[in-house]
Amino acid sequence: MMKEIDISYRTMFAELAQRTLDGQFLSDFPLEGWFVTVTVKDRDYWYFDLPTPEGKDKRSYVGPQSDEAITARVKAHKEIKDNVRERRRMVSTLRRAGLPGPDNFAGDITKALADAGLFRLRAVLIGSVAFSTYAGMLGVRLPSSAMQTGDADFAQDFAISAGVQDSLPPVLDVLQSIDPEFRAVPHEADRAKVVAFQNARGYRVEFLTGNRGSDEHTGKPSPMPALGGASAENLRFLDYLIYEPVRTVLLFREGVNVLVPAPERYAVHKLIVSSRRLTDTLGRVKADKDLTQASLLFQALVETRHDSELTDAWAEAWDRGDSWKDGLCQGLLRLPHKGVEALGKALGSEMPDLEKLRAETRPT
Repeated sequence: MMKEIDISYRTMFAELAQRTLDGQFLSDFPLEGWFVTVTVKDRDYWYFDLPTPEGKDKRSYVGPQSDEAITARVKAHKEIKDNVRERRRMVSTLRRAGLPGPDNFAGDITKALADAGLFRLRAVLIGSVAFSTYAGMLGVRLPSSAMQTGDADFAQDFAISAGVQDSLPPVLDVLQSIDPEFRAVPHEADRAKVVAFQNARGYRVEFLTGNRGSDEHTGKPSPMPALGGASAENLRFLDYLIYEPVRTVLLFREGVNVLVPAPERYAVHKLIVSSRRLTDTLGRVKADKDLTQASLLFQALVETRHDSELTDAWAEAWDRGDSWKDGLCQGLLRLPHKGVEALGKALGSEMPDLEKLRAETRPT
C-alpha cells in the first residue's frame, strides 16, 4: 500500500496552491491596470491593460474566461492579498513533512520562467520536475529517487502560442539571470532555430510541442510566437499529455504556481514513450524511469480513488489508433508488477491480456 499524507498537510498543500496563484496574479497584474475581454474565434479571453509612461497601454494575456480560477481572480482583483512570508512557512512545513520539491537549480529555473509569464501563457511544466508535484496533489508519498533529473522540460500547444498575442521576454535572458553560462543550442535540422538551452554543467532546458497533423513535422522545430524567441521540438503523443493541464504549486521558496499535465495523462503517456526510447544505455535508463513513474502514478491514482479518471485517460489513448495501442502494450509488458496490478484494477475487463501479449512478442 502507498502511504497517504496526513489530511492536515493535504489541506495545507491545497491552500498553498491557491495562495500561490493569488501571489502570481498580483505580480503579473498590478492594481493600476485593468482587465478587458477579447473575443477570438468565438471564445472570450481575459487580457490586462497596463498604462506606460509613453502613454500607450501594454496589453498582456491573462487566460480564457472559461478558466474559473482565473475569472474569479479577475473579478476579485483588488481584494486579493498575498503574504510571501506565510507562503514560505507553508512550503517549509510541507517539505519537512516529506512532500517533495525540485532541486534548487530546477526550482530557480522554473520560478524565473514563471515570473517571466511562461505559465500565464499556458505553457506546461512536464518531466520529472512536474512529477514532483503529484505527491501533494494526490496526497501520497512518492519516492524522491523517481524525481531525479538533469534537465527541465516545458511544452506549449502550437495553436495557443500562435493565438495568445503575447510573449515572454527573450528566454536566453531569463535563463542567464539564473546562470550566465546558459547558451542557446541550435537545432540540428534548422540551425536558425533554438529549442534548447544548456549551461556549462550540461543542465538542459528544452521546449516541446505536439506534432501537428502527421509525422511531417517530426524532427523539425516549430516557431512558437509566445516563447520569447524560442522554437519547440515537435513530438508525437505530446498533444495528449498537455491537453487540459492542471494548476498546482511547486514546493520551492514561497511556492511557484505552475501548470502540469493531469497525473493520469502523465502516467499513460510515460507508458507509451517508454516503448519508443533508444535501446542504448541512456535510452534504457530513461525507459526504466518512465515505467517507474507510470507505475507509481497508477498505484497512487487507484489508491486515492481516481480510477475513473485513469480509465478515461487510458481509453482515449487506446482509441487513437494502432501505433498508440502498440506503445501502450509494449510499455505494459515492462511495467513493474505493482503498476500492472493497479492498472488492472482500474481497467477491469478492458485490461489487455498480458499472457497473450507475451506470446505474441516471443520469437518463433
